[in-house]
Amino acid sequence: MATVKLLSDDELSPEARAVFEDIRKVRKSDFVNNFWRALAHDPKTLRRTWESIKEVMAPGALDPKVKEMLYVAVSIAHGCSYCIHSHTAAARAKGMSEAEYAEMLAIVGMAAETNRLVTALGVPVDEAFLVGAAD
Repeated sequence: MATVKLLSDDELSPEARAVFEDIRKVRKSDFVNNFWRALAHDPKTLRRTWESIKEVMAPGALDPKVKEMLYVAVSIAHGCSYCIHSHTAAARAKGMSEAEYAEMLAIVGMAAETNRLVTALGVPVDEAFLVGAAD
């Protein structure tokens, strides 16, 4: 359950309305999800977050599907159910197959396990893994 009211389009401030218009334009969809509707209470945070998302998730060195899959992996690590669902849907829309999803989950699970083991064991980082280490 939300901790703030999810604002309808009719309840938006002019500043929030402008961000929603940009979300719709960039995504080529009339749908604005609940995350943005919750953030709309604070138009400055709404705009800043939207501008950052647009920049980070824009075309770049990484394929858009890979970016969404990375977002899912980090969301799993942080326990954000909303982000897991929304970015899994986005990754699927960008072509992620069920086999890719299953493999990503296996990697996330393995990384979580080995991260905890290495932390519990206090394993020092090998010199060969450090930036600038002798080749």
